[in-house]
Amino acid sequence: MFNGIIYNVGRVSFLQKRNKSILLGIKSSLNLSKREIGSSICCDGVCLTLSNLKKNTSFFYISQETINRSNFKFIKVGQLINLEKSLVYGNKISGHFIQGHVDAIAEIKSITFIDKSWVVKLQLQNIKLSKFLVEKASISINGVSLTISKVKGKNFNLNIIPHSLKLTNLKNLRVKDLVNVELDIFAKYIYKFSY
Repeated sequence: MFNGIIYNVGRVSFLQKRNKSILLGIKSSLNLSKREIGSSICCDGVCLTLSNLKKNTSFFYISQETINRSNFKFIKVGQLINLEKSLVYGNKISGHFIQGHVDAIAEIKSITFIDKSWVVKLQLQNIKLSKFLVEKASISINGVSLTISKVKGKNFNLNIIPHSLKLTNLKNLRVKDLVNVELDIFAKYIYKFSY
């Protein structure tokens, strides 16, 4: 479980694409030890298991299911990745509950500026999931906890403040980029039990 408050960004330093999997190496200053091999790390919103650690490079195995649902199918060496370690019981939660189970990807349709903040319009690639888009609801974009400011069909807007831009890879977003989306877990469960 994660909360979408990002303090660490890493860079893809190793990439081995296979037929139905990817071996990924991310170089970062994230404080990890060999004892944490097997633990979960949120990488751009995707919960991945730390499989190896060599100096300051963390290695992860990405399965076909994750490739299908996330933007990792387009990943490149040198790409910046938002990183978050799992929550520890008793830690402050200032974002929202994120599982790292990406629901879909969304395409950046436009970016406009209000003072130093960004207003980003996105389009969800899976229209069936648009029922979970609710104004003022929480959403995870590349692992960052954000709030939906406007919804129209499968399109939605986010207002991203300068602090979030500074600490994450969201500052590198451009029109037509694809991002990982995890919809609010509570919205999904409430919907499931009400139908």
